[in-house]
This record gives sequence, C-alpha cells and structure tokens, in this order.
Amino acid sequence: MIWLMAALVAWILGWGANIWLSRRPATRTTRLLVPVIFGLTLIVIWECVVRGLDISKVLLPAPSLIAQTFAGSTTLLWRDFVQTVVKGALSGYLLGCGAAFMMAIAVDRFPFLKRGLLPVGSFAAALPIIGMAPIMVMWFGFGWESKAAVVVVMVFFPMLVNTVQGLEATDVMQRDLMRTYAAGYWKTLLKLRLPAAMPFIFNGLKIGTTLALIGAIIAEFFGSPTLGMGFRISISVGQLAMDLVWSEIIVAALVGSAFYGGVALLEKAVTFWHPSQRGR
Repeated sequence: MIWLMAALVAWILGWGANIWLSRRPATRTTRLLVPVIFGLTLIVIWECVVRGLDISKVLLPAPSLIAQTFAGSTTLLWRDFVQTVVKGALSGYLLGCGAAFMMAIAVDRFPFLKRGLLPVGSFAAALPIIGMAPIMVMWFGFGWESKAAVVVVMVFFPMLVNTVQGLEATDVMQRDLMRTYAAGYWKTLLKLRLPAAMPFIFNGLKIGTTLALIGAIIAEFFGSPTLGMGFRISISVGQLAMDLVWSEIIVAALVGSAFYGGVALLEKAVTFWHPSQRGR
C-alpha cells in the first residue's frame, strides 16, 4: 500500500511540476525539463507499482533491476550494438539511401524510369519484413550482411520516393529563370533543384533512421551469429531474462533517438533557409 501511495504522490508532483513549467516563458530549459520530468515520473510510478503489487520480474521487471542488469552487461550490450547498429543498420542505411539518391537522379533525368520504377517501388515497400528477412538470410548468410540487405530494401524506396518528389518541388518560373541564364540540366540540378529538394530528402533520411534499426533487429530473429540485439532479445525471452530484454530495448531506444536527432540537426544546418526551420 505504501508503494502505491508513493506512486500516486509521484504522479501528483510530476503533474504539478509540468503544469507550472507550462505557464513559464517557453525557453530551451523549460522545453527540456517537461519531457525529462514526465519520463522520470513514469519511471518512479513503474518502480512503485511493480513493488507495490509484487509483480514478477518475468512479467515486468522493475526499473532498478533493469538498471542493475544494464550496468552489469555493458560489454555484452556494446558487442550487440556494434553487430546490429554499426554493421547491420548503419551500413544498410548508407547503402540504401545512397543508392536511392542516385536512382532518383536517374529517374529525374530519364522520365520513363519514373513510370516503370515507382509503381514497383510502391509494391516493394508494402512487402512485410518477416517475409523478406528469411530470404535475405538464405541469400547472404547469417552474418551482418543479410541484415544490411534487409535494411537496404526497407530504406531504399521511401528515400527514392521522397527524393523524386523533392526534385519536382521547383515551379515553372524558377526553371524558366535558370534557362534564361543559359543553365543546362546539371547546373540547374545543382544550383536550384537539389537545394529545393533538401527538405524532402531529409524527410526520407529521417524515415530511414527508424526503418533501419527496426529492420536490422527483426532480421536477426531469423538467423544470426551469437551476437546482435535481435538475437539477444530472442534468446533472452526464451530464458525468461526479461531484465536483459529491457536493457536491449533501452539501447535500441537510445540509439534510435540519437540517430533521428542527428539527422534532424543536420537538416536544420543544411535547410536553415526553409520556412519549416524558421523560428526553431
């Protein structure tokens, strides 16, 4: 009963603190404090509810137990991180987005590719990952290469579609102005159309950050060496080591947030002139 009362008190305090901050001037500090207080409040409530209701660690481990396991498994978590994120997700992300960008340039240069490739891309983007992953494992083996291949397939078409749309973002008057300056296709592309397409390109890159990590982790469920976040989650569930499963989930959440945030910061630096970035 004491733990449940503590959970209630934590909720009231967190709620009150956020209401007070919402009435303060909107500064970078207040914008940062609101999600931090909300997150800490949820963690305290989680801990109190688990202890108060005596919930089994197999069903829902307490945050303190997860933190203890996380601290004691940093070497293992790091090896899984390198295998899944660096080798699988990041390499597939770079290959897939790079290939999609080059293909978008080709589609823009040769319009017949747009009529033939984009419908195929829409079909491929709808393919379920649980169907692609076993095929890629059979083709490329149990190493990180098959996970990178899954990531390439997942990020390629969202990046392609967004880049093609971005290259069409300029209007007729802008293109006519470039022609009056005797600018050819490539100069117009570099000086006008690519800068105008940057918000669309970064939208595709941000979508890819989420898909890359999800694809790499899920692909490891269908075949992996004795490393990787997906592999560790799979075997830990079988061993009922849910505290280690949650530790891997925390790593994935932190990596995914950092990955997305890094691309968003790069977008802000590159597209500072765009209306979507003004006032931020």
